Amino acid sequence: MHVSIVGSGYVGTTVAACLADLGHDIVNVEIDEDVVDALNAGEAPIHEEGLEQRIADHAGSRLEATTEYADVRETDVTFLCLPTPQADDGSLELALMRAGAEMLGEALAPKLEVDDHLVVVKSTVLPGTTEDVVGPILEAEAGTAVGDGLELAMNPEFLRMGTAVADFLEPEKVVIGATSDDAAATLRELYAPILAREETALVETGIREAELIKYANNAFLASKVSLVNELGNVAREYGADAYEVLAAVGLDDRISERFMRSGLGWGGSCFPKDVDALRAGAREQGYDPALLDAVVAVNDAQPRRLVGLLADHVDLEAARIAVLGLSFKPGTDDVRKSRALDVIDVLLERGARPVAYDPVAMGNVRERYPDLEIEYAESADDALSGADGAVVATDWPEFDDLSFDGMARRVLVDGRRIDVDRDALEVYEGLTW
Repeated sequence: MHVSIVGSGYVGTTVAACLADLGHDIVNVEIDEDVVDALNAGEAPIHEEGLEQRIADHAGSRLEATTEYADVRETDVTFLCLPTPQADDGSLELALMRAGAEMLGEALAPKLEVDDHLVVVKSTVLPGTTEDVVGPILEAEAGTAVGDGLELAMNPEFLRMGTAVADFLEPEKVVIGATSDDAAATLRELYAPILAREETALVETGIREAELIKYANNAFLASKVSLVNELGNVAREYGADAYEVLAAVGLDDRISERFMRSGLGWGGSCFPKDVDALRAGAREQGYDPALLDAVVAVNDAQPRRLVGLLADHVDLEAARIAVLGLSFKPGTDDVRKSRALDVIDVLLERGARPVAYDPVAMGNVRERYPDLEIEYAESADDALSGADGAVVATDWPEFDDLSFDGMARRVLVDGRRIDVDRDALEVYEGLTW
């Protein structure tokens, strides 16, 4: 199948490379010429396991990138993979989605005079956005009504940073919400190799349900993490090991063992944005989401709690504190809403001198936060050298083999339960026991 993808960010690039890997011909439409040049040269614009090799394999054959929207006319299906950033009140900002829909509709107008076309919203948007925002814009610009040659569908993504390629090619579920049986059938054909897996469930539903499934999925997982952290905090007050308690709780098949590790909490680009958007959307509908508000409050408190534990053992004023890990999770260079940055903010507020190390994410922090007053180390050992204390904010596997010999004081507060040699430390504090 010939597929066009509007947007070459994290989702668009991953979807493009993986669909090409499945044998489809892909054209990525992107306004950033540097990203277009990188993709056509076989280079990945983001750090993601397995992505760069697939782009290198298919660039110039099954995968090409362009700045020209007109190229969508040669395709059967277009995916909208555009950013939906947060506004100050937590709601979604749809300016990029609206602009993309306008340019896509205008480009499709000549094709729709002679042939059908399916437009699929892949971006995470609140219920009603696909039908009430994207659809009318497409109709106005293309001069064709939805259902009269122009078809519309919603196909949410469930990609996790660090495992996005595997998540796309070996998913637990594929969710399709479409305006017609033909549109749904087209997506079933597109995903046929994936749907052939016994482990992959196909969920066909209405468009609004498909939109909400993504939010409900992430809100549930965020709530689970915050509940686990709340229980971990309570366990610490009793002197109990939260990991032993929660490991036993996870044996209940109604609960499962996944997302049962207490620590610094959730960050990244999805959970914070999706939970905030759902809270803001609920309030617009007249409902007060008290439980989701509490989920966020618990999560927001964890970085300050970690620094508080460090302050029990180290005078933070002018202290050199090693911050190990900057990405919001291992396996990615994404630092959006990273818990590490929240920890650094509290350390600076307390007068400390943070020195940070991350194997892949330091460049992104420098670029996104050029005014952040911290030192960057070349390695974990360099960060620990002369440090009065250290915190673990991201559980990169290499941190399991840390040496603390060069520290001024061997004090570590672990926010991620790494497998560190605790006997080599003067003080070891887990964020929660």
